[in-house]
Amino acid sequence: MLYQYTKEFRYNLELAAPVMMGMLGHTLVALVDNIMVGQLGTAELAAVSLGNSFMFIAMSLGIGFSTAITPLVAEADAENNFRNGKSAFKHGLFLCTTLGVVLFLMILLAKPLMYLMKQPIEVVELAIPYLDLVAFSLIPLIIFQALKQFSDGLSMTRYPMYATLVANVVNVVLNYILIFGKLGFPQMGIVGAAIGTLASRFIMVVFLWIFLKKKEKSKGYVTHIKIFVLENKMIKKIIELGFPSSLQMFFEVAIFTAAIWLSGILGKNPQAANQIALNLSSMTFMVAMGLSVAAMVRVGNQKGLQKFEDLRRIAISIFLLSFIIATIFALIFIICNEMLPMIYLDVDDTQNLVDNTEVISIAAKLLIIAALFQISDAIQVTVLGALRGLQDVKIPTVITFIAYWVIGFPISYHLGLHTEYKSSGIWIGLLAGLTASALLLCLRFNKLTNGLIRKG
Repeated sequence: MLYQYTKEFRYNLELAAPVMMGMLGHTLVALVDNIMVGQLGTAELAAVSLGNSFMFIAMSLGIGFSTAITPLVAEADAENNFRNGKSAFKHGLFLCTTLGVVLFLMILLAKPLMYLMKQPIEVVELAIPYLDLVAFSLIPLIIFQALKQFSDGLSMTRYPMYATLVANVVNVVLNYILIFGKLGFPQMGIVGAAIGTLASRFIMVVFLWIFLKKKEKSKGYVTHIKIFVLENKMIKKIIELGFPSSLQMFFEVAIFTAAIWLSGILGKNPQAANQIALNLSSMTFMVAMGLSVAAMVRVGNQKGLQKFEDLRRIAISIFLLSFIIATIFALIFIICNEMLPMIYLDVDDTQNLVDNTEVISIAAKLLIIAALFQISDAIQVTVLGALRGLQDVKIPTVITFIAYWVIGFPISYHLGLHTEYKSSGIWIGLLAGLTASALLLCLRFNKLTNGLIRKG
């Protein structure tokens, strides 16, 4: 009985591993950024956290929208329908590019909000020049996402990984040179980190485009594109899938962003501790995201083939694999909760010893709560991927809103700002929201797939 699910593990991992590696690459660069910036001081670390909080919201909308491309391309690929696949890619690329420009302009307009958010003024003044540069990187990032989601839809998950790894090496090298002023360059602090991020995101786009043009399977899709010759039907279809998907990701990312802002109200040290715990949690989440993409692709393939019993079995095998991996991560967080935050700060810095000790203490407590929501987070994102593969996006959008903003955020707000739990209270709210989302999305998937099997 169990074997029918575990026998899929190997292929699921083969499909998901390049996605995981690519996404982990992004997060590892964020880890390196935070470690480098952390050497400058807790105010600088908090400033990067505040600036990135605006970026996370914009990125969630752009990346969430781009996921509409994958199930459409996967379904067309299973049906050997080249025309539909190319149309989905072309229209998705056009819409993602447009969205990237719009989100960049929105962030520029939103910058003054920092002064109204009760954040430490020294943190705000450091964050604004950082955000100016990082905001522009949204345009190449979301173009890259369109290319990546198309590549994933064709089950070519390795090539986005290669492009990401090359870009990440460039990012780390530039960050080191520009943050600390090496090789004759001026010491630019967190602005140097922003320049490294911007350069690396343009490199990602160029490399992935070159890979896709050279490969036989994808060459026909990405060449001879009449980008401005558009069909209303396909635009409407992508928007109908992409807009709810972007809202789903927005609702989740926004509650983590709210945690950053609530932590900022508590002070720069709670905000820096929140950034450390969030960065570590993001690394483990990227593994689940890889499995979510595998679920989206494989469910999209099975939908195209109309094999609904296999669809359900394959999806459950991915959920089971995600649960096992998340449990391992949870144990690591519990065992190493005091050790991991020390990576980010200079524990021998006597001048900032009090601040650094407080940040490490708060982050250690947050990692215990993060350990508890590893499983909920992994399950909810993989089930969401399977539902996107089924092109079921409207009800899951309502579910994510209820879970994060009707259940999770009020708990975070009350426990964080009005009880002695403070930072831990904020993260207890995150735990509640993620758990509610996982349970409700599982119920939705179960109902939908059983219905399809009965009809089939």
